Amino acid sequence: MEYKDYYKTLGVERDATQDDIKRAYRKLARKYHPDVNKDAGAEAKFKEVGEANDVLSDPEKRAAYDQLGKDWKAGQEFRPPPGWDAGFEYAGAAPGQDDAGVSDFFESLFGRARRAGGMGGGSGGARQSQGATHEFHARGEDHHAKVLIDLRDSFSGASRQISLRVPELDAEGHVRLRDRTLNVQIPKGVVEGQHIRLKGQGGPGHGRLPAGDLYLEVQFKPDPLYRVDGKNLYVELPVAPWEAALGASVKMPTPSSDIMLKVPAGSAPGRELRIKGRGIPASDPGDLYAVLKIVLPAAGDAGGKAAYEAFAKSFTDFNPRAKFGGVS
Repeated sequence: MEYKDYYKTLGVERDATQDDIKRAYRKLARKYHPDVNKDAGAEAKFKEVGEANDVLSDPEKRAAYDQLGKDWKAGQEFRPPPGWDAGFEYAGAAPGQDDAGVSDFFESLFGRARRAGGMGGGSGGARQSQGATHEFHARGEDHHAKVLIDLRDSFSGASRQISLRVPELDAEGHVRLRDRTLNVQIPKGVVEGQHIRLKGQGGPGHGRLPAGDLYLEVQFKPDPLYRVDGKNLYVELPVAPWEAALGASVKMPTPSSDIMLKVPAGSAPGRELRIKGRGIPASDPGDLYAVLKIVLPAAGDAGGKAAYEAFAKSFTDFNPRAKFGGVS
């Protein structure tokens, strides 16, 4: 997938104001509109200009896009870094409306569902009172943000301080980020994709209606030991060749405590041993899978070499390449 430089597409600098972006888009949209320009490639160019405007004209999308940095160049091979958009607070409802016609690059960053109406695409309810003053009342918009937490916080629950970045426009029309810090209670058993609701922490209400809520979408930071798959965890367990061949009880860590795990005799590399209920402790707990990795000792000294030689003599009929492409 190629990186798209939306600033280059619109022909504006990275510090362009929102008015600069609006003027550039209108000029290019008129130039490449299919009803006006019948040249080959005009329609594709019109779509590129529209996609760039979708991002740069929205302060929330633009701030997130700018987070990717200035080192990427148009056409360069690109993959978004994991958790690149974590910590950005945006207004609107959670994504849910599909839309076609966006590039793979756009979809990888924002998702098709976030194309219209900001990164969220929703709004709070509003009503006007029936009194003589016609006072306007509106519930504040809900806000959303993706946050990264430690996997182990899901096992015990935790109180954490989380920093969010809120995109705002300054008086000159430039996008600025305002930092916001919140104390958040992470519930035990939370899984990736689950939302933590902070009541009244969204957009301000108007009149007599309350503020909106803030929804934090949970993702786990990469863990040095465990791989997460839904509620299940996977861990690579090193074992010696004789432990795999003869069977053994080995000490193994879990997120809550160490356990003794029985390795069955005749185990092969990659075999998965299930430890029921030792995954994420949700209402229906996940499982923990130990994936066996056979580790060979080094034949670094005379004793080690002699042991390998004796081992080889004991298995003279063994050919590890017997089924390897016909090699014998």
